[in-house]
Amino acid sequence: MSRPWSRFGVRGLAVALLLGGVGGGYYLGEDREAQQHSIEAEAVADAQQAEWDLLRQRHAAHIVATAEQRAAAAEAARKADEIARAAAARAKKAEEAASRKREREKQKKEEAESATKPYTGPIPASCNEYSGNRKIGCALMLEKGFKIAEMPCLEKLWDHESGWNHKAENKSSGAYGIPQALPGSKMGSIASDWRTSPATQIKWGLGYIKGRYKTPCGAWTYFQDKGFY
Repeated sequence: MSRPWSRFGVRGLAVALLLGGVGGGYYLGEDREAQQHSIEAEAVADAQQAEWDLLRQRHAAHIVATAEQRAAAAEAARKADEIARAAAARAKKAEEAASRKREREKQKKEEAESATKPYTGPIPASCNEYSGNRKIGCALMLEKGFKIAEMPCLEKLWDHESGWNHKAENKSSGAYGIPQALPGSKMGSIASDWRTSPATQIKWGLGYIKGRYKTPCGAWTYFQDKGFY
């Protein structure tokens, strides 16, 4: 090889290497920039994905929380309904029990009234509907505190005992007078004229009835069952 060719050859090789290095550097720079852009894009994508994941998690958590709240509200409403139904059932039972009690009390009252007032016929408007000893008996009965409605019972009772005869006497027992006091002398606690006074006999008889049977109808009820009073 000649010296001039060698010189030009070396220079050419150097230039070629320089250009190659420059070109390689250029492409290397582009590659690095591209890599940087790719890294940045991946970072942005990762950030967006993370944000989307967080939003989905929050949304899912919100759905779960809402469902739990609705379930809790539904359970609370169910329990409240059960409590209300139970309270209504208890109130209904209490009202039914109270109604049965009122019915029993009403029945007892009616039975008591029926027991103490066996007479169901017409009630006299006043004692003026009677005469003689019955009229005296009616007036004294009212004075004793009994109601006019008791008079029919008293009338029936002493109709059976004496026919309202103030001189009626049971020779076998010794009972005497309108109420057939036994012995008749008991009526002396009212007055000494007990043998002849209808008023004295009736006063004693009403006192006896009140002390033992409460009312004339009570005495009449007992008489109907036992045949005496």
